[in-house]
Amino acid sequence: MIIDSHCHLDYPILYDQINDVIKRAESNNVKYLLTICTTLKSFEKIKIIIKKYNNIFGTFGIHPHESKNFTNIDCEYISKLKKKNKKVIGIGETGLDYYYNHSDKEIQKKLFIEHIRAASELNVPLIVHSRNAEKDTYDILKNERKNSNLKVILHCFTGSKDFAKKLLDINCYISLSGIITFKDSNELNDTVSTIPLNKLLVETDSPYLSPVPFRGKSNEPSYIKHTVIKLSEIKKITPSEVMRSTSNNFFKIFNFK
Repeated sequence: MIIDSHCHLDYPILYDQINDVIKRAESNNVKYLLTICTTLKSFEKIKIIIKKYNNIFGTFGIHPHESKNFTNIDCEYISKLKKKNKKVIGIGETGLDYYYNHSDKEIQKKLFIEHIRAASELNVPLIVHSRNAEKDTYDILKNERKNSNLKVILHCFTGSKDFAKKLLDINCYISLSGIITFKDSNELNDTVSTIPLNKLLVETDSPYLSPVPFRGKSNEPSYIKHTVIKLSEIKKITPSEVMRSTSNNFFKIFNFK
């Protein structure tokens, strides 16, 4: 069994053929999927998807790229939306992106903190996006989690070994995408080799970041098996062990019974 812990099924290229996408995922041993929210508009589609499919769950959050368009959203607003939807099981994706810098850094930080506080108040996991923002991401997470047992997932991790260590020190989980299959990912994969298996998840981030051998094509949940196989090679264990451990980690994080 594989769990795709981060995909975007509301994106048109997946949403417009969602029945087939889910069938292909299931035929490739993908048992559960978590479809991730990035805007209010995406949340409307996510609510439709999670209502229709028993094995798909959702989140609510505003992507850091979109922060400038949602400066009025606060902890109370986020909490209220989540409470209305039982199959919304996490908050995010939120975080900081200084690579593209589509939104002012201070606006990104403020909204990131509001998401953290909502997730802490609701006692649900937080899904974090961080690009070219390791120090601020870590500092904010550490400061805001002082008196909290909040579970945090750094999605699509491509960070440094030092960043990974700091995240593990504050009990975060790390999710890996198809990027680990890329030819130029030796440094990342060296870092991955040092991360305990009980702190790892796998994801597609579809429709982005298709793994080898589908690189350059639109990604989808069924392709996650290639990430699982690569992770098994990095960890020198079987794909079955990767599936079992990453699934158990997901169940633990999201309190599945």
